[in-house]
Amino acid sequence: MEMQRSGFSAVVIDALRAGRRGRSGAAAGVGGSGASRLSLAFAAVFCALFALASVPAQAGNTIKIGLVLQASGPFADSGRQMLNAIKAYMLQHGSTVAGKKVELIIKDVGGPAPAVAKRLCQELAVKDKVDFIAGFGLTPDALACAPVVTEAKIPMIDMLAATSIVTTKSPYIVRTSWTLAQASEPMALWAHKNGYKEVFTLVADYGPGIDAEQAFHKAFTRVGGKIVGSVRVPLNPELGPYLQRVKDSKPQAVFVFLPTGDLPISFIKGFKERGLAKAGIKLLATGDVLDDGAMDAMGDATIGVISTYPYSADHKSAENKAYLAAYKKIDPVTRPNGHAIGAYDGMAVIYAVAKQLNGNIDGDKAMALLKGMKVVSPRGSFVIDPQTRDIVQNIYVREAKKINGKVYNVEFETFKDVKDPGK
Repeated sequence: MEMQRSGFSAVVIDALRAGRRGRSGAAAGVGGSGASRLSLAFAAVFCALFALASVPAQAGNTIKIGLVLQASGPFADSGRQMLNAIKAYMLQHGSTVAGKKVELIIKDVGGPAPAVAKRLCQELAVKDKVDFIAGFGLTPDALACAPVVTEAKIPMIDMLAATSIVTTKSPYIVRTSWTLAQASEPMALWAHKNGYKEVFTLVADYGPGIDAEQAFHKAFTRVGGKIVGSVRVPLNPELGPYLQRVKDSKPQAVFVFLPTGDLPISFIKGFKERGLAKAGIKLLATGDVLDDGAMDAMGDATIGVISTYPYSADHKSAENKAYLAAYKKIDPVTRPNGHAIGAYDGMAVIYAVAKQLNGNIDGDKAMALLKGMKVVSPRGSFVIDPQTRDIVQNIYVREAKKINGKVYNVEFETFKDVKDPGK
């Protein structure tokens, strides 16, 4: 399915609110079924969005953005967060840029489904003739579209896929999210500096998880730390045996990367129930495990967990305050997470390019402008590295703390201007 429309309508807002009402009871506690229980509600909302297709705006008067998102399936919450953030950006900055209407064409990949993603990107390039292709919650989907955007010379904005290699696969790819290596290396350095000399690592067994593991191991051993054990887990495991393995290794800490959704909720629950904290094992994680959008569901079990990430909903800045207010108008219930901020800033770079090109988008000219672009973001300022086209940004060390009855990831230390160590 697809949606072709410009601006936003009250009907779309109503559909989103209806979707929220349908899922309002899903975030009741750590023992819930997490993202999978929300998927049907999110899919319904996206289907409502797609059903609102209107007659495309007159050619030449629009800037078309093709979005490849997870509108259904187990990662639908990620797609919802990204679309909410895109809508929040347009609520703040308008649905026109350089005198042209911004038209979103949304494609549901349902991923990970690289063959589907490639076909959808081909449709966006050939049939829809978009000016930008963006989105991509999962690395396999982003990689599948790389040859398409190279051949079509269409700028591709990676708003989420977090494996280091993504931007190397096409000269037309720019990343506005982060990489797992970028978030994991600072955690290794912080852990060793703060007395954790023996660490066990547990990561999801796919591209981003392997990047996280390798970056942590390399940095931690470089400064004198010892990896006492490591394990890569499938994306749908029974976590009990893995948690027991961690406990039996008796490390000072365990470093964890698991993709946002069911797995972190299950891990946090199991970590507490199996007594790892009581055994003196400190939980260190990337921010994916301490997802802002799921903090209410995980509750007090997260208190004290240390994580590294480029964004927290608790970030103190005027830009973040304005962003949170805009996001709340789109979704009054859910906190925006790291998935959302990558999409929000993806729109920021698209708008900046469109303004500088006076609405006349040319792929090569757009890429020339994107290289070295500086952006003032709700997460803090960042720059697009002109050589790698990857994001250079602050990575924050955060502790989960209770504030006014709710648990937030509170930033307390900053690694400034971090590049992806994988490049």
